[in-house]
Amino acid sequence: MTQPLTVVVLSTGLDNFKEIRSALATDGRVQLLAGGNDSDQLHEEIVRLKPAAAIIALGGNSEQALKFIQRLNLESPRTAVISAAHNASPDVILQSLRAGAREFLRLPISQDELTTVLDRVADFSAGQVEAPKKKGRMIAVFSSKGGCGTSFIATNLAAATAARTVLVDLNLQAGDLPLFLGVEPKYSIADMAENRTRLDDALISSFVTPYSSNLSLLAAPREADSADEIEPEHVFEVLQRLRESYEYIVLDPQHTFDSITLAALDQADEIVLVLTLDIPAIRSTQRALEIFDRLGYPRKKVRIVVNRWSKQIDLELRQVEKFLGEPVLGFVPSDYQTAVTSINLGQPLVESNENSKIAMEIRRIARTIATSAVSVQEEPKPRRALWKSIFKREPARNQLEFQVSSTDLSL
Repeated sequence: MTQPLTVVVLSTGLDNFKEIRSALATDGRVQLLAGGNDSDQLHEEIVRLKPAAAIIALGGNSEQALKFIQRLNLESPRTAVISAAHNASPDVILQSLRAGAREFLRLPISQDELTTVLDRVADFSAGQVEAPKKKGRMIAVFSSKGGCGTSFIATNLAAATAARTVLVDLNLQAGDLPLFLGVEPKYSIADMAENRTRLDDALISSFVTPYSSNLSLLAAPREADSADEIEPEHVFEVLQRLRESYEYIVLDPQHTFDSITLAALDQADEIVLVLTLDIPAIRSTQRALEIFDRLGYPRKKVRIVVNRWSKQIDLELRQVEKFLGEPVLGFVPSDYQTAVTSINLGQPLVESNENSKIAMEIRRIARTIATSAVSVQEEPKPRRALWKSIFKREPARNQLEFQVSSTDLSL
C-alpha cells in the first residue's frame, strides 16, 4: 500500500478552502492534515507534520503569500509548494514559481490539472528520501525526594563524558545549574521553546551556554513567568531537537511527577535514580519505581545510584537492594567538604579534583551507563521480610499523562 499524499492548505477565505478541499477529496491518495488562513500557525503545522505538499492560495494580498512561499521553500524544502489563484495570468504564475512554488493550480480547480499536479508532487515526494538523523543518548538524573544531590550528580556525569554533551536544567522554577558550572547564561530553555519550530544547529548553539569544548548548559528560565509559559509538548520538541545536535543529553528534572518531568522521563534512554541511605529517601525511591512500572518504563531503563554513601551508615546495602528489587549501580562516597568546594568554585568535581573518590566513582558510573554494562532484573522478586515492619507499600499518586496529538482533518 502506497503512502498517502499528505497536504496542508493556506486559504484566503472559507469558500476557497472548501473548494480546494472538495477537489482534493476526489483523489484517493490525498490526506488533508491541516488548513486555515493564519500563515504563522500553518507554518508551525508544516514544521511539525512535514506534509508532502502545501497549497497556498494567492488572494488579494498576494505579496504576503509569496513571502510565505519563499519561507517554506527555504525552511521546509522537502514539502512541495503549490500556489493556487483565480488570476492565472503569466505574471502571477511566474511570480509564484520564482518565490519557490513547484506547481500552480488555477481556481476553480480542474480535475485533470489537479491529477497532473499531484502526480508530479508524488514523484517529487518519492525522491525526498530523508537521511537518517543521528540520535543522541538521553540520561535523566532523577529523585522524587529533594536533597539527594541530583544536580551535583547530573553536572558531574555530564562533565565526565568525552563527547559533545548538553546539560539541561528542567527545574523550571528554581534551577541553579549555572552555579555548578560557574557560568552566567544569557538565554534559557524558554527561549528555545519559543523558537522551537525553527531550531537548527546554529540557533541551538546561540541559546546554550558553553562551559567547555564538549559541555554546554541549557539553563532554566530566570523569571518564573517565563517558566509558566512552557508546555510539556514544548519540552518534548526541544529535547527531540537536542538529540540531533548532541551525542549526550543529561537532564536534571524537578523532584515531582508533573507533566514537564514526565515529558522528559518518557524520552530518556536511562533514568539515574538517586537516593541517600535514609528511610525517607529509600521509601521515596520505592514509590518512584512503582510509578515507573505504572508508566510502562522497563526496569532496564533505571539505574540506581546511592549518593553520600558512608561505611558508618547502619543500613546494609544488600538489604536495600532486596527491598527495592533492583541492583545498585554505584555508590558515590560522602565527602561534604570536597563536594561543596567544587560547587563554590563553579567547577565539576570530575575536573577540579579528578583523583577524589567521588570523581572516580562518578566517572565509573558514566562509563558503565555509556556501555550499558550493568546487570538488571526484569522481573525482580525481592525478599522484604526484614523491611516489612519499617516500610509499608503505598499506592502511587495519580500522575499526569503526557500526550502529543496530531492534527487530522477528514476530507
